[in-house]
Amino acid sequence: MAANIALVDDDRNILTSVSIAMQAEGFVTRVYSDSEVALQAILDNPPDLGIFDIKMPKMDGLELLRRVREKSNLPVIFLTSKDEELDEALGLAMGADDYIKKPFSQRLLIARVKSILRRAELVKLSDEEADTEGLEPLVRGGLEMDPARHLVKWNGNNVTLTVTEFMILETLANRPGVVKSRNQLMDAAYQDDVYVDDRTIDSHIKRLRRKFREVDSEFDAIDTLYGAGYRYNE
Repeated sequence: MAANIALVDDDRNILTSVSIAMQAEGFVTRVYSDSEVALQAILDNPPDLGIFDIKMPKMDGLELLRRVREKSNLPVIFLTSKDEELDEALGLAMGADDYIKKPFSQRLLIARVKSILRRAELVKLSDEEADTEGLEPLVRGGLEMDPARHLVKWNGNNVTLTVTEFMILETLANRPGVVKSRNQLMDAAYQDDVYVDDRTIDSHIKRLRRKFREVDSEFDAIDTLYGAGYRYNE
């Protein structure tokens, strides 16, 4: 079944061009030039992935993401302009899975969409499928991860992660004490030959720490090794 993509942008030219490119790859697209209309449609009938512009009237992309995140862990990619670096960081901190700067190539956007959708499919596997794929629950100290159900707990408390955050944490926790470079985390999270800014990984790590500290203020299981990368400590 074709994946359903919700495109939200007040620029109708971008909506049209991205929609045509997505449909050519076999995706089903729903386009919205009004973010308030988009919000209600996304909540009533969730798509498989959302692509949101940041700068929009009425409700910008950051607020749209915040409102969606109250109800859903829908994978989201932001479209941003070159002068919106602060918004990019804030968007990732709020739980976006990725961002792409305008002007962008359709090829790059499609590659990012496919990568995120593949990761989303992994976390939706049933128990039976998980057994055949070897997706066994992972326990590291106070951390419990169930890839088949996309469930994460810390000391028995649920922690809600996006698909990208889950993949990064799983990569670190699979090899406690082993330093993973940003490039290695990019490869694990995106699983494609797609360029991702170092800042993207750093922002996801900050978001991971923040989420765990919401249930445990003393959480310190993810170390930063400056110039080298990150590691998980049991």
